[in-house]
Amino acid sequence: MPYPYYYGFDWTYLVLVLPCVLLSLWASANVNSTFKKYSRQYSARRLTGAEAAQRVLMANGVRGVRIERVSGNLTDHYDPTANVIRLSDSVYSNTSTAAIGVACHEAGHAVQYAENYAPIKLRAAIIPLTNLGSKLAMPLILAGILLTFLGNFSDTLVYAGIAAFGLSLVFQIVTLPVEFNASRRAMVAIEQSNLLTAEEQKGARKTLTAAALTYVAATAVALAQLLRLIMIFGGRRRDD
Repeated sequence: MPYPYYYGFDWTYLVLVLPCVLLSLWASANVNSTFKKYSRQYSARRLTGAEAAQRVLMANGVRGVRIERVSGNLTDHYDPTANVIRLSDSVYSNTSTAAIGVACHEAGHAVQYAENYAPIKLRAAIIPLTNLGSKLAMPLILAGILLTFLGNFSDTLVYAGIAAFGLSLVFQIVTLPVEFNASRRAMVAIEQSNLLTAEEQKGARKTLTAAALTYVAATAVALAQLLRLIMIFGGRRRDD
């Protein structure tokens, strides 16, 4: 039997991918609910997210980084090409512990670039390659499958497609230390600069922890999908 399907049932998806997809959905819902919860916990110092991010940059001696408002919810990010921290409407002028945590996290990314933090430099370097891999993966695999129906299973095309897809997993793996480190930098800066009280820091930390879980879930999904492709096509030659 060439593929792990039984009477139209794909057990590889059920066993490998579905649990990780459910984890990803839970992580996404969790970060939104956690952010919403701690968006109602306002800091005693009444610093806004933008002001807190600026304090982190100053504390680390980072100059020349602009802080701008961007529309949307939790669309916060640091753009290294423009050297800009973009904070969403719910973070930029908000004085909540959740907003300050997120803003300081993005400032942490700016500090990473300023200090030439190796993982973030590596992530930036492989982005073009991973983008190309994600675009080519399925076309290569589908081309190999098409040749199967023509009586000539193309190992080379299928395996090239799987390898291209594997680049997305590499990207996710490299992203993990980048995100964890940015959150660690954020909490250190919050504590050392006294941006939040000890009690308020719990809200910022829980918000960042919830956000970190979304990256863990994304890595799990990428790994599960790669293993599924390997299980489906890796045994094809043995079954022929």
